Amino acid sequence: MSEFKLPTEVIELPSKGLLYPEGSELAKGTLEMKYMTAKEEDILTNQSYIQKGTVLDKLMKSLIISKINYDELLIGDKNAIMVAARILGYGKDYSFSILGEDHTVDLSTLENKPLNEELFKDGENNFEFTLPHSGNKVTFKFLTHKDEQDINRELEGLKKINKDNSPELTTRLKHLITSVEGKTEKKDIREFVDNYLLAKDSRALREYIKEIQPDVDLTFFPTGESNRINIPIGVSFFWPDV
Repeated sequence: MSEFKLPTEVIELPSKGLLYPEGSELAKGTLEMKYMTAKEEDILTNQSYIQKGTVLDKLMKSLIISKINYDELLIGDKNAIMVAARILGYGKDYSFSILGEDHTVDLSTLENKPLNEELFKDGENNFEFTLPHSGNKVTFKFLTHKDEQDINRELEGLKKINKDNSPELTTRLKHLITSVEGKTEKKDIREFVDNYLLAKDSRALREYIKEIQPDVDLTFFPTGESNRINIPIGVSFFWPDV
């Protein structure tokens, strides 16, 4: 029986692999993905996956050929893989509406955000920041797929205790902050976030993380406009017929 051939593409990771441990396949800064097949369309229409919120992760895992640890994936790298999967599955043109106006973006023109490699010179996913208003020194990390899963589980547990409680922002901060004034115990970090982290400092930290975090640039200039706007990732991104 002859072998069937399936085209693949090499995807460049926004992080360039600089924040993954030595020996990790992701440290190469690239990974190989295959084009979407009917099998992956079955995944996209699997109601069980959709209801559990795991459908896109199931899709990515099916498309990635490189032998990676999916839990290690930084969120910015995962975003780049998601865009690549959309292009390989349904083409580069993505149409959507914003404020009643229709737009079409060529996803293949999206670029990874510029990376300040000086900040990544030690190869560790750990960074320093001095909160501008309180003066407290914190360290933080960029979240991975596993971190996101842990955050979601924690939020689900909190919702069971109090259905009206939705502390998504503080929960996320508790997972990305790795120390406060040299204290690394989780209980100390949680106490700081709950009781001592000023709103102005929280915003400043999140803005700094957004500025330096490896990611794909999901913004574009609409025709005739001078300001960038964010590309909305809605149901039509992987379900273009909806």
